[in-house]
Amino acid sequence: MEKVRYMISDAADIVHVETHVLRYWEEELDLAIPRNEMGHRYYTKENIQQFQRIKELKEQGYQLKAIRMMLHEGEVVHYQSAPGNQTPACKPQAPQIVSIMDDPEERMAQFRLLMSEIVGQAIAQNNEALGLAVGKEVEERVLKEMNYLMREQDAAEEERFQKLDMAIRSEIQKKRKWKLPKKGNKPK
Repeated sequence: MEKVRYMISDAADIVHVETHVLRYWEEELDLAIPRNEMGHRYYTKENIQQFQRIKELKEQGYQLKAIRMMLHEGEVVHYQSAPGNQTPACKPQAPQIVSIMDDPEERMAQFRLLMSEIVGQAIAQNNEALGLAVGKEVEERVLKEMNYLMREQDAAEEERFQKLDMAIRSEIQKKRKWKLPKKGNKPK
């Protein structure tokens, strides 16, 4: 039997949101929404149930980051019997999903986990950006210092060559004076 497929407009009507909201949730919550042969989204009953759960969590005040964690890490599942039914302990009971909101301690633990993850991500991103900025600053300073040292070295070499040139010229002039005959004397 083939599963029922809903178009995005139908799914949005069932969940009571706009179509762009479904697309936004898909992207932000990293949801795996199937596509047909032409690349168009289609939704199953499970997808629609998931969107309804997301809408409930949003209405309860959860941010999308928290909802993403809940969806990908799974919610707390408790096994309980229906009220008034006494079932033997050896029989498995139907799972009933219980929101973390039901238990204040669980809620606080989830909040702490979420906050530590968010802060950790922010610190990691900040450290990366800071590392890049410091690296660039160090690179610029090293290049400036190397440029300065190269100019200093060039200036020192230029001065040395000028002194050497002057010394060579001076020696050449001394030798010329020494080789030149004096007036009145003819070289032999």
